[in-house]
Amino acid sequence: MRYDVILWDVDNTLLDFDYSQRHSFCRCLREIGIEPEEEMVSAYAAINESWWKRLELGETTKEKLLVGRFQDFFAVYGIVCPDLQSFCGKYQEYLGSIYRYLDNSLEICRSLQSKCRQFAVTNGVTKTQSEKLRASGLAEIMEDIFISEQIGAPKPQKAFFDRVLERIGAPLEKILIVGDSLTSDIRGGRQAGIATCWYHPAGLPETETGFADAVPDHIIRHLKEVEGILEG
Repeated sequence: MRYDVILWDVDNTLLDFDYSQRHSFCRCLREIGIEPEEEMVSAYAAINESWWKRLELGETTKEKLLVGRFQDFFAVYGIVCPDLQSFCGKYQEYLGSIYRYLDNSLEICRSLQSKCRQFAVTNGVTKTQSEKLRASGLAEIMEDIFISEQIGAPKPQKAFFDRVLERIGAPLEKILIVGDSLTSDIRGGRQAGIATCWYHPAGLPETETGFADAVPDHIIRHLKEVEGILEG
């Protein structure tokens, strides 16, 4: 085998985060008397993504992110939230219980159990990510789960990967990270000295993706392609 360890990103790689985000956010809005419109959902998604990018760059903290994204959204639409902390808590709770597989990811991971070691590496809230992985059945397959909140640093920061690689204890050349984010998974993997696989189902031309310093070793459009990469 070319690689015998896979580090799986979770959101928008194994599980459809956009789906979970949409349903969780809409549910929370309805609970405070707001009927969500498509424009609202798109606006929140953009605000949320911008906060996570800032966290990756070390420009904010997880604590500020979890509240700030909703404060920004409510400010844009002039919405008064009666209990912001409760809203944040409910949103995280729903995120952990609403999930959908991408590319039949559960069966793909099961089929790889006899061929390699598998780990989850994810930025996010510990309770939410742990519950989502448990409920989806993916936690049973992973040898270990590494969550940025527990480690104290998010992908792509060196501290995150240092902790993960130390715990795994495998040769760097035998490890492959698979994820959808160039700035988080691919850049972090390259900086850590491991092989990278960009999950890119949209299949945009490379000139439109803005690789910059995050050029992946492999690009796939379907998760089933990972097996071929493992075998070299």
